[in-house]
Amino acid sequence: MDVQGTVAAGWEPVRDAFLRNFEQRGERGAAVAVHHDGVRVVDLWAGARDVDGETPWTEDTAQVVRSATKGVAAAAPLLLHQRGLLDLEAPVAAYWPEFKAAGKDGVTVRQLLAHRAGVPVLDRPLTLAEAVDLETATRAIAAQAPVWEPGTAHGYHAHTFSWLLSGLVQRVTGRTIGRWVAEEITDPLGLDLWIGLPDTEAHRVGRLGPVEEIEPPGSGALKLRPKRSVTEAYRNPESLTRRAFGVIDPTPDENDPVYRAAELPGSAGVATARALSRFYAATLGPVDGAERLFTPDTLTLARTEESAGADKVLLVGTRFGLGHMLHGPASPLLGPSSYGHPGRGGSLGFADPDAGIAFGYVTNGMRKTVTADPRAQALVRSVGSVVHGAV
Repeated sequence: MDVQGTVAAGWEPVRDAFLRNFEQRGERGAAVAVHHDGVRVVDLWAGARDVDGETPWTEDTAQVVRSATKGVAAAAPLLLHQRGLLDLEAPVAAYWPEFKAAGKDGVTVRQLLAHRAGVPVLDRPLTLAEAVDLETATRAIAAQAPVWEPGTAHGYHAHTFSWLLSGLVQRVTGRTIGRWVAEEITDPLGLDLWIGLPDTEAHRVGRLGPVEEIEPPGSGALKLRPKRSVTEAYRNPESLTRRAFGVIDPTPDENDPVYRAAELPGSAGVATARALSRFYAATLGPVDGAERLFTPDTLTLARTEESAGADKVLLVGTRFGLGHMLHGPASPLLGPSSYGHPGRGGSLGFADPDAGIAFGYVTNGMRKTVTADPRAQALVRSVGSVVHGAV
């Protein structure tokens, strides 16, 4: 495999791990980038831009990153709070009056962001046309009754997080979530990252698809064999798990231009690995002359646990902050201070303030993993081997 890009001296273990993903883990096309103390030290890409094609992945190839989008979108409410425009303790209905329907009048902004609002499902799934129409979709989630008492438990709002965040941000700012992120984050930072892919950038995006589940013996990969209850939940169409992942029905084709152009901050962002890494680096401090995104207080908020323990949707122990997933057994990042978000099946972006690390990994080969893809984990371990001097 011909790996393209650059690696700073001392960071060669990341290149080695990236190459092994192609040789041993069935990788088809991917990119990885790492910033250390605001400096890009890894920027690599290899393979084919389409999972089932032969056209080479190039320096500017981007991919749909699924729920890794959530980590970028979560910066919006944090920055609005930082600017004094959003009170985390206020009821969501203070900004979005329609949201108080069906027993949600007491749901706070903090609870919404921490997956504690109790609305990971819809009584009636949306069609793709309805899901990408933010007025229709936010009206549906505002009318939905919670399936547990808000604030008493947490459960991953896999798709409904898109409309929860969209509805809140639009009513606070008067702008759609995709426009706000573009104008306040990605354009100023020069990021190849979009929540709502413009037609002018569509030619850069590769095609996603499934890849074979391969894990070499003795690889040190996270061993997470699903419990029978988890496996059954994904198979049972009536389970909260299956319903949460099935709120758009039929399941959308992520290679469909309509889906890629949708402003779905929970699932449909498009990015390069370089953009994910640079975004997280900017949350930690200045990058290439650009001002840091988060103040120290906001950085503390980003890494602070809001939800932990048994997840009512994923049925494993998860940890969440205010929209970000935090380091834990089900989703290992670099260390206890890490915050970010994986994308189901592969992609990953996160920051680790203690180590000064920002990380981005993007792939077109989708595996069945939800929170801990073995390829991403191998790359994270290689970063750890450099930072901590241990495998």
